[in-house]
Amino acid sequence: MKSSTQLPVTVAITRRADPSRTAEMDAWVRAGASLAEDFPGFLGTGWVRPEPGSAEWHMLYRFADANALNDWEESPQRRWWLTSAEGFVEHTRVEKRSGIEGWFEPSREPHVKQEEKAPARWKQATTIWLGFFPVSLLAAWLLAPHLEGLPMIVRTLITTLVLTPIMTYLVLPRVTRVLQPWLKR
Repeated sequence: MKSSTQLPVTVAITRRADPSRTAEMDAWVRAGASLAEDFPGFLGTGWVRPEPGSAEWHMLYRFADANALNDWEESPQRRWWLTSAEGFVEHTRVEKRSGIEGWFEPSREPHVKQEEKAPARWKQATTIWLGFFPVSLLAAWLLAPHLEGLPMIVRTLITTLVLTPIMTYLVLPRVTRVLQPWLKR
């Protein structure tokens, strides 16, 4: 089993920007992605907005391990990039996750007891399924008519591209929050 420093690390960030500055925000996000691409261990990035005109931007980037992530996060290039958005981008939330267990890890906040353990894997799997099933069903109902006639691999690609950010940013955090009492039992 790989140690937590060897597992790929995904960073989820919520940022806010004035909706009237969408073009600037889009250019800024693309510039950051372009800079990160040059770093060893970079695995990819993406972003979504909950709806057109929203001030929130949910961003995601992934590195091969904690050391590669640290090299990016401590780099002069990233510092320059972040300062270039001062005055129009507000950083509201950052989460780092290693593997699927990251959704279920106990809080790393200093006021929370660290003796808590991640729930049993069967509880993690049940929680993921409880979020995934209705979202998949809804997506199949909404997307199927538009994807008809496409090869299965293309349909699957489109569906997973749509569902992954929805599950990551909207569904799993809410499902795990609602199920916390059961997960901690």
